[in-house]
Amino acid sequence: MVALTIPSIGRRAENTSPPSAVAEVMAGCSRRLIDQSLTARYSDWIAEALDEIQGCFLITDPGVAGHPIVFASHGFLAMSGYSREEVLGRNGRMFQGPATNRRSVLEIREAIREERTLQISLLNYRKDGTPHWILFHLFPVFGVDDGRVAHFVAVQVPIPRRSRSLSEARCGGARGRLFGACRNEVRSDCDLGCNLAADLFVDVDNRGLEAEESREASEQEKERASDAANSILSALTQYSKLTGRVVSSQRSRLAGISPLSSSLILSLGRIKQSFVLTDPQLPDMPIVYASDEFLSLTGYSRHEILGHNYEFLNGPDTEVEVLHQIRQSIQVECACTVRLLNYRKDGSLFWNLLHVSPVRNASGKGLGGQPYPYLLDKHRLLIEGWLSTHCFGAE
Repeated sequence: MVALTIPSIGRRAENTSPPSAVAEVMAGCSRRLIDQSLTARYSDWIAEALDEIQGCFLITDPGVAGHPIVFASHGFLAMSGYSREEVLGRNGRMFQGPATNRRSVLEIREAIREERTLQISLLNYRKDGTPHWILFHLFPVFGVDDGRVAHFVAVQVPIPRRSRSLSEARCGGARGRLFGACRNEVRSDCDLGCNLAADLFVDVDNRGLEAEESREASEQEKERASDAANSILSALTQYSKLTGRVVSSQRSRLAGISPLSSSLILSLGRIKQSFVLTDPQLPDMPIVYASDEFLSLTGYSRHEILGHNYEFLNGPDTEVEVLHQIRQSIQVECACTVRLLNYRKDGSLFWNLLHVSPVRNASGKGLGGQPYPYLLDKHRLLIEGWLSTHCFGAE
């Protein structure tokens, strides 16, 4: 039997719940995501283990909307003056202020976008408004099974006050006014709304003004930051083994597949439909991304299908003519929609309304400027790298 579900068009769903009730439900969902961010991957004992680690640090989750803070150490809370309740769920830019160095913030943004480690001096603000210099040590934590960034860790080591001359102070104030006058120029890239994950420590309110030269951390302070980072990573790795969702400081690579960026994965994860993304530039056009809904539909785990060709869903009763039609459409670089019989991991059958389409950007190339990959979906897609689902596959 074939069941086709097509959502109604042009009619807004009525909302009978009062606005306050809706807000409470949304807030509750957000709190659950934050609460489960660590426990789902590292077990229920991870918070207690992290509390035993000396030092000031935050852990954030780029997979949750807004890239919120999901853990704050006792040392950080004592240094900043905030309570844990005031910090969890918030974005890291809450600690920036008028004299936060814009160039340093942009360097952090680039490190998040490129998913790499960074050490940099940064001027932040405590809850009472007093500024303080820190050595900001940022590093990503990768999931071994899929190569995604599971969390970012930000270790912070205070840098003692350095004295400077009156003339240097005056020059610093001039630079602050100059950057203040130009702040509308630097906000253009933030207004584009690109790279959601990189907004973690970016002052999108354009409060960041360069008021003084960056303080240089000593070798001892850098060593303290590195030691704390190693202790945190060791705890995360150890406790991730309890859930089977092991993490590492290095991104794993499956069969030569280049992992997608966290910002793209975050965008794709917002599409609550069943689909996979494949790369035609690699041998056998392997799957490089699979949605959670696809995994739920087929019964496979993500590590079982990444790096494999989509045809593992085919079986004895899958029509050869339909498979030939799919391969032919890929060769001529055009979309096609077919109905075929597929198999779940447990061997059960389901009818699949499969739509295969190239994903192009505005220049006709694929994501990242490369020749475009194909996206196999049991739903309808959009063009130029963004997806829109309208039709639902059936069994």
